[in-house]
Amino acid sequence: MPAPSPDTEAYDYIIVGAGSAGCVLANRLSADPKNRVLVLEAGGRDNWIWFHIPVGYLFAIGNPRADWCFKTEAEPGLNGRALNYPRGKTIGGSSAINAMIYMRGQAGDYDHWRQLGLTGWGWDDVLPVFRKHEDHYLGAGEFHGAGGEWRVEFPRLTWTLLDTVRKAAEQAGIPPIADFNTGDNEGSSYFQVNQKRGFRWSAARGFLKPALKRDNLRLETHCLTERVLIENGRAVGVVYRQNGVTRTARAKAEVILAAGAIGSPHLMKLSGIGPGAELAGHGIPVALDRPGVGANLQDHLQLRMIYKVSGVPTLNEQYHSLFGRAKMGLDFALFQRGPLTMAPSQLGIFTRSRAEVERADLEFHVQPLSLGKFGEPLHSFPAFTMSVCNLRPTSRGDLTLASAHATAAPRIRPNYLATDEDRQVAADSIRVARRIVGQKALAPYRPDEMLPGPSIDDTPEALARAAGDIGTTIFHPVGTAKMGLPSDPMAVVDARLRVFGIGGLRVADASVMPTITSGNTNSPTIMIAEKAAGMILEDGR
Repeated sequence: MPAPSPDTEAYDYIIVGAGSAGCVLANRLSADPKNRVLVLEAGGRDNWIWFHIPVGYLFAIGNPRADWCFKTEAEPGLNGRALNYPRGKTIGGSSAINAMIYMRGQAGDYDHWRQLGLTGWGWDDVLPVFRKHEDHYLGAGEFHGAGGEWRVEFPRLTWTLLDTVRKAAEQAGIPPIADFNTGDNEGSSYFQVNQKRGFRWSAARGFLKPALKRDNLRLETHCLTERVLIENGRAVGVVYRQNGVTRTARAKAEVILAAGAIGSPHLMKLSGIGPGAELAGHGIPVALDRPGVGANLQDHLQLRMIYKVSGVPTLNEQYHSLFGRAKMGLDFALFQRGPLTMAPSQLGIFTRSRAEVERADLEFHVQPLSLGKFGEPLHSFPAFTMSVCNLRPTSRGDLTLASAHATAAPRIRPNYLATDEDRQVAADSIRVARRIVGQKALAPYRPDEMLPGPSIDDTPEALARAAGDIGTTIFHPVGTAKMGLPSDPMAVVDARLRVFGIGGLRVADASVMPTITSGNTNSPTIMIAEKAAGMILEDGR
C-alpha cells in the first residue's frame, strides 16, 4: 500500500527549504513529539560522493544536481560582467557545496544589530546559541561548545607556502591568532572547518538525518514551493509541485521560510508579499505591499589576486602530475588526509583597510593554488591566490521577479562597488595584499603578481577599475528580508522573525540579516535558525 501523500496529513509546522537553516529548524521543532513537521526541499538527497568529499565543491558548483545555477544581471561595478551565483540545491543546501569554513563574524556585528533596536541579537545573546549546537575539536570552554550537532575541526593539512604568507602578514603588522571565533577575528590563522575525520559535515548530516527517524518529521524532496497560502491575513499552508503534481499542505501553527537569501524573498513575492507595483506588474494579487522584500541584498565581493612563485610546492604542480593525483587519492582513501580534504581556502587573514577603521574590515582567503575560474583546471605553473573581500560593504542590491512562474529564476542585482566607500576599500585592499606579499618572508619564492598585474598603478581610480575586472562573489548573499523595527518601512520581519502584516509566517535564514556579518555567513545562518526555533517553540506554548 503506498504511503499517504504529504498533503493528506495535517501539520503544525511547514518548513520551506532543507538547507542550512531548514535542517536546524526540522531538528528542533520535531524534538517535541506533539509537533508534526513537514519539510519541503526543491533539491534531492545528498546521495552523491562529491557532497561528502571536501574537494567535491569543484564538481558540485555549477552542476544542476547540486546548484541552482543562478546568474546575476550585468553589473556596472564589475565593468558590465555578469556572475554565476551558486546556491545549494540538495538537503543541507549551501552547506553541502560551500567552503566548510566555520566563522561567526565579529562581536561588533551582532552588537550593531542590537543597537538597531533588535533586542536579543547582541553578541552576548548569540554566543550561547552558537555554543549550544557546536561540537568543537578543542572541547567546551568560554567560547566553544562540545557534543552538539555542528562539528568543527582543524584542517588536516598545512602548507609551507601558507605558513610563510602568515609570517609575511606578521611582518606587515598583522599578528597570528589562534581562533577567529572569539568575537574579534583580527589576525591570521588557519580556518577551522565543518568536517568530521576528513569528510564534509553539512547541516543535513548534523541536524536533519538524525531527526528523520522521528515519526512526527516528514521530509519531501524535489518539491518546488510555488506560493504560500494566505487566508484572512494569515499563512495557512503552501502550494508546491512534486514530480509534475501540484499539491497543497496546510499548517495549523506556522509556515517558516528557510529557502535562503534568494529563495525566501522570491517565494514571498510569488505569494503576493512584496513591493505592490512590482507584483501587480506580473499579475500577482497583492496580499501585502512590503517594499523591503527582495531589497537590501548584500554580499562579499572577493578580489582574486594571483601570484606566481618558485621554489615552494603548491597544489598546481600536484594536480598536473599523475603521481601527484595518485598520491592525493591514496592519502584520502587510506588516511582521510591530504588535498582532497582541503576546504577551498585554508589560511585566513583579517585586517583593516586603513588604520582609522574601527575593526577589521578585510578578509583574505589564501590558497596554495590558482585557476582562472571555477570549473577550469588549476594553472600549470606554481602559484597562490590571495582573495580579499570587503567585510562590510555599503552597496545594496536587490532581486526582482522575472516572471510570475515559480520555475523562473529571479533577477539578481548585487550592485557591487556602487558606492565611493566600497570602491575606496577595494583599492585599499589591493594595496594591503601587495604590502603583505612584498614582505621579506616571501622574497625567497619570488612572488610575481599575475592578477590584477603589476601594470595596474597605485591610483584609486586604476585600482577600483581593476577590482571591477577581477571581482567575483564569495557566495555570501544576505539581507533580502531584513529584521527591523515596525517603524522601518523596509523591514520585512521583526526581532522574532515574524513577517510584518502576515500572521503565522516567519523567515529564518540569511535573508533576515539587517547587515552582513564580518566573515563567512553559513554558521551565522545556522545560529539564526537555532534562535528562531527557540522562539517558535516558545510562542507555540
